[in-house]
Amino acid sequence: MLHDAIQREQRERPGPRDDDLPAVLLGDPRWHAVLNRDAKADGRFVYSVATTGVYCRPSCGARRPRPENVRFHATPEAAENAGFRPCKRCRPKEVSATERNMQLVAKLCREIEDAEAPLRLEELAASAGLSPFHLHRLFKSVTGVTPRAYMAAQRRKRVHDELPRRDTVTAAMYEAGYNSSGHFYADSNGLLGMTPGDFRRGGAGVVIHFACGQSSLGRVLVASSERGLCAILLGDDEAALIRELHERFPKASITPGEEAYRDVVRHVVAFVDAPHTGLSLPLDVRGTAFQQRVWQALREIPAGKTASYTEIATRIGMPKAIRAVASACAANPLAVAIPCHRALRNDGALAGYRWGLDRKRALLDLEAENRPDVRQAPKAGVDG
Repeated sequence: MLHDAIQREQRERPGPRDDDLPAVLLGDPRWHAVLNRDAKADGRFVYSVATTGVYCRPSCGARRPRPENVRFHATPEAAENAGFRPCKRCRPKEVSATERNMQLVAKLCREIEDAEAPLRLEELAASAGLSPFHLHRLFKSVTGVTPRAYMAAQRRKRVHDELPRRDTVTAAMYEAGYNSSGHFYADSNGLLGMTPGDFRRGGAGVVIHFACGQSSLGRVLVASSERGLCAILLGDDEAALIRELHERFPKASITPGEEAYRDVVRHVVAFVDAPHTGLSLPLDVRGTAFQQRVWQALREIPAGKTASYTEIATRIGMPKAIRAVASACAANPLAVAIPCHRALRNDGALAGYRWGLDRKRALLDLEAENRPDVRQAPKAGVDG
């Protein structure tokens, strides 16, 4: 895609051939952002043009420069220290509309987080000085979720935080902002993945079944609660995978799955070998409110596509939380089902993967080819 865009640019205005350009520029996502005048990249960097002596924001509408004349700078100050002056058209030293929207949504997120009870959309809209319709659209475009979904995530976090601290479930319920026990218990399964009482006891009494199978990526441990898949772990040492499962659910009752569970494992192993086919089994996803937002953003990246940690942080409305996004990816308990392998560094290089970079590379290759038979994989199977 990047290569095609550069070729189109050169056909419109003669210049050096692609093979004359530095390889580092051809692979730089910042150049891709400049070619597409990507407003989402505003505030992340500026670029200077040697022949004009000016620097611009990525979304600048000025004529696209020749790539050999372009240099990138982290901040306007860095560009000026290098001897360039700000563009009068895009005014890169001023806050862009995209940045203003992100700052506004970040302010609304803080209001939601600090509120003792859920806020109505009309209240948020009044605080932002927008109509409810425009506020709803803006909030979702910046964070990737609706205001209501963000409030639900914050409520989930409060429930997680308050249940272990309070003497009774009722006390935790009111502290989390619920005024009705009926609403609280109706929501609790989706919030916790178990009953509030079980959650306060650290998951004691929850039964988790597991079994292992063989995939093209090595051993796969699959575990389920009564609500869905709660772990998909990859590795070479089966004993280590079982230890990891016990460490993740220290107070649950963990037991090997019976004969019928083999079908679940076969289904998951087939999905690991061909992730583009999708997974139809329900998931029991447990994590903090922030982790849930990151994992949801990962699940919205289509098979065969990738996103940088910075892009994911921007999508959830926290553009500076890049390291926290990487940590949430590392904490993912559901390999492939929550596709943290699609998260890359800003330069497009592979970053850390808790199940190994070789597996990450293999998964991306599988999805890029979009064929289940692209690899000569060992036959998928289930122990027994």
